[in-house]
Amino acid sequence: MSANTQSTTVGQLSTPSSTDSRLATVLTRLVWLLFLGSLGALAVRLTSGSGWALDGLVTVDGLTVLMWVAVTFFSGIVHSYSRRYMAGSETIDQFFGRVFAFTLVVMVLVAADHLVLFGLAWLAMGLLMAGLIGHVEGWPQAQAAAAVARRYFIASTALLAVALGTLWWTAGVTTVSGVAGAVGTLSTPTVLFVAGALLLAAMLQSALVPFHTWLLSSMTAPTPASALMHAGFVNAGGLLLVRFAPVVTVESGVMLVIASVGAASAVLGKLLKTVQTDAKTSLGCSTVGQMGFMIMQAGLGFFGAAITHLILHGCYKAYQFLAAGDQVAHEHPEPTKKTGSTGLAGIAVIVLTALAGGGLFVLLTGKGLALDSGLLLVGIVVLTVLHAAREIVSEASLPVTVRYAAVPLVALPAIAVYAGVYGMIEGLVAGLPAVEYAAALTPLHGLLGVTFLAAYLAVETGVYRRSTRLYVALLNATTAPTDTLLTSTEDYNEY
Repeated sequence: MSANTQSTTVGQLSTPSSTDSRLATVLTRLVWLLFLGSLGALAVRLTSGSGWALDGLVTVDGLTVLMWVAVTFFSGIVHSYSRRYMAGSETIDQFFGRVFAFTLVVMVLVAADHLVLFGLAWLAMGLLMAGLIGHVEGWPQAQAAAAVARRYFIASTALLAVALGTLWWTAGVTTVSGVAGAVGTLSTPTVLFVAGALLLAAMLQSALVPFHTWLLSSMTAPTPASALMHAGFVNAGGLLLVRFAPVVTVESGVMLVIASVGAASAVLGKLLKTVQTDAKTSLGCSTVGQMGFMIMQAGLGFFGAAITHLILHGCYKAYQFLAAGDQVAHEHPEPTKKTGSTGLAGIAVIVLTALAGGGLFVLLTGKGLALDSGLLLVGIVVLTVLHAAREIVSEASLPVTVRYAAVPLVALPAIAVYAGVYGMIEGLVAGLPAVEYAAALTPLHGLLGVTFLAAYLAVETGVYRRSTRLYVALLNATTAPTDTLLTSTEDYNEY
């Protein structure tokens, strides 16, 4: 890196020990203790069904203990991985201090009941993440990316502060738990204003289109920090909508807007990924799309499904980032492998498996049995199975019979596991106000469903590739600010 004063070391790094960084060792052990404590709190919640609170300050409910377990688990993995990844770095203690502080702040956020505490935790979470993005102080691009992210996070905090301040001023409510009882006293314009501010804050934090630029600029962050960001930080938008469900569910039009915004980002994120050539940015675009799915589920009224998506996506994306180095070939490049031909039999297997997956989900969860937004949720499940089945059938390295047999054998048990996790999480958040909202189907929901399906199929079938203008537009949409881009090898080659 330019102007880097670190001593040059070449060769395999030694296995970290307690003498490498005492702080890294202590914080890694401490975060795993927090994970064990969170598991204990979750077990108590599941067995007793009760929580506890410090009136007016914090509330430990089902969502709190669930998020504690997820956050400390992801953080523990990142801490353990980083002991080797950051070995030899002069700033290892600073890195671990930020990651551990970020973990504590998120734990406070998910338990915060007072509006001021919630807002301060939201701000601190953003500032700490911006610090991780710009962790390498001698790297101008990293500092520029941190500045971009910081502006977005401060804007998100400002919108949240406007929403919380309006609730406090107009309804006299000072706690998150008190919002449900006070929202009925608010006028419709006030509710719409607060809901709009909350939605924009969630979109900024979760990097939904068109606010995805900060996420694509954040690739200067150390890989473990990126894993923590994509596995935890960007999910905060979904958590915000769940906590303030009593506000966003008052008007059905607001919920439809939330679902539409999520659907748009789900499709656009998938499109943006198709024009990427590097592993980390491709994963970033994938996150944009996955956060769209999460917000879409919240907009349909299935907040339990949004939390389930949040956690499962976090597990997947943390692994993907920590294993990103495997995407770099250490041998002479080979021609791209051809995909297997699906044919009519393959198409039949894919479609039948997708429909069977949707039917199994309905059977295990009871969603989609009524004429409400549950039908759209089942549709999302069907499309997810369709995509997974298509990937398996197209795997040319496997014999045709194996591919066709593997589709239902892999997809259907996966749906059963997903339905089981969803059921458990839905039970944990069942006591929260307004989280069992299910929107009645309207012609607008039908239009949303048809539009989303058409766009999704256009991406899956590659029809969009016929448009050169679309390709250029997608490429431009994924271009980060100029001062965050690497333009010379010397900018990052410290040797």
